[in-house]
Amino acid sequence: MPRPILPHPPATASRRPSLLPPPRPVAGAHVYSALMNLHEALAGAMRDAAGARRFVEEFAAHHSGPITPGDGYDEAEVSATEDRLGFALPAALREAYIHYGRRDDLVACQDYLLAPGELKPDRTGTVLVFRSENQSVTHWGVPLARIGEPDPPVVYHDDTVGWRPWMDRLSSACMEMVLSEWILGGDRDAPGRADNRTLTEEAVAVLEARAQRLPLPGYPQWAAPDDPPVRWFTMPGTVLRDDGTTWLWARTETKKQLRQLRRLLPGDWLLS
Repeated sequence: MPRPILPHPPATASRRPSLLPPPRPVAGAHVYSALMNLHEALAGAMRDAAGARRFVEEFAAHHSGPITPGDGYDEAEVSATEDRLGFALPAALREAYIHYGRRDDLVACQDYLLAPGELKPDRTGTVLVFRSENQSVTHWGVPLARIGEPDPPVVYHDDTVGWRPWMDRLSSACMEMVLSEWILGGDRDAPGRADNRTLTEEAVAVLEARAQRLPLPGYPQWAAPDDPPVRWFTMPGTVLRDDGTTWLWARTETKKQLRQLRRLLPGDWLLS
C-alpha cells in the first residue's frame, strides 16, 4: 500500500461501490483511439471557459466516447436545484452538469461530482460543495462570495486549516476532474495500459528530461498541501500525473508503450 500522504489509494485498493458504480457503457465508445495532442489542446483550453468545454468534449471523444444527449442532467433538474439553493450555479458548473454530469467515466471513477440534488453549502455556510473524494476525506467547492461569477475559483477542504485555494477557475477544475478520473480509472478501463508507483529523485529527473510538461497549472495535493504541486506530463502515446514528486500515475495507448515506460522508469510499479 502507498504511504498515507498520497491523495488516492493505489489502483488495487477497494473503492466505495455505492458511490462509485462502474461507468455505464457509452454508445460509440472507442476501444482506445490515438492520444489527442494534449499539449496543444490544453494550451487552447486554458484561455477561457468555452475552450475548457471544447477540451472536455474532444478528450471524451478521443478516449471514452463522444458526449451525447442524455449524458448530462436535465436542465429542469439543474434549475430546480438552483431554486432550492436560492441562487444560480456558476455557468461553468451548470454546463458541466447539463452536458456530461452523468458520465461516470468522466466524473466518478475515483472521486465524484455530486448530483445536483446533493449540492449544498458546507457547515460554515461559506462554500458550495460540488465534488467529494471517494471516502469523503476532502471536498471541493466554490466560495459563496464568488458564486455569482461565471467561472469562479475553486477551493478544497484541509482538515487542519479549513478551505484552501485549489484552482483559479472552475472550468480548469472541470478539466482536471476529467483528466484525473480518466487516469485513475485506467486499471479498470485500460488493463495492461495503466500503472502507478512511488517516485524517486532519479525517476523525477528522467520524467522532467524526457516528458513534456502539460500546460495545466500546478495545483495542491489535497493530502499533502505543503508538498510540491501536482503536475501533468505527456510522452508519445502516454499521459502521466506526478503527485508532488512522490507518486506517479500513467496511462498509455498501447501495452507496449507501458512496457517501454517501465523500462525508462524502472522501479516498483504496482501493477507490473
